[in-house]
Amino acid sequence: MSDIEIVRCPWCGNDELYKNYHDNEWGKQVTDDYKLFEFLLLESAQAGLSWITILKRRDGYKAAFANFDYEQVASYDNKKIEELVQNPNIIRHRGKITSAVSNAEIFMKIQKEFGSFYNYLYSFLPNNSPIVNSLKTLNDAKTSSSESDAISKDLKKRGVKFFGTTICYAYMQAVGMVNDHFDFCSFKAV
Repeated sequence: MSDIEIVRCPWCGNDELYKNYHDNEWGKQVTDDYKLFEFLLLESAQAGLSWITILKRRDGYKAAFANFDYEQVASYDNKKIEELVQNPNIIRHRGKITSAVSNAEIFMKIQKEFGSFYNYLYSFLPNNSPIVNSLKTLNDAKTSSSESDAISKDLKKRGVKFFGTTICYAYMQAVGMVNDHFDFCSFKAV
């Protein structure tokens, strides 16, 4: 597909990083728990910020958080957290960094309980299947759903931080639990 024939969702604009993310990742179903943890960590880091801010620091997060290996992240101690608070390649918010560590611990507990984090997430979806929405205009776009409400509420009860319903919905879009590509987007059915 050449750029001339591609029609994208309007939110990604002309930024090459955003276009690449939109075309190759956003809305594609993720089944791998390591990738699901990566997006959990990145989306919770995004709370209160724009997604492009985090996307531009993704490599920094990858290096700082052991290639998104949740077992290693769960073992981070106070010394490691202090080191990360000084790392200019990530958002240096102590609360978000500390929560990444505790969220990794909770992530593994959920894996143990459900067999995988994927199984846990999809237990909230109708027929355990991705939701495909019809979006014709920006007014059709949602920022939360009953599913994101339920998941974020359950995760909060389990101790996960920086993952309210809006962040959860963005996460669901990112990992393909929800297909919110606009109906006219070249990547709607991809």
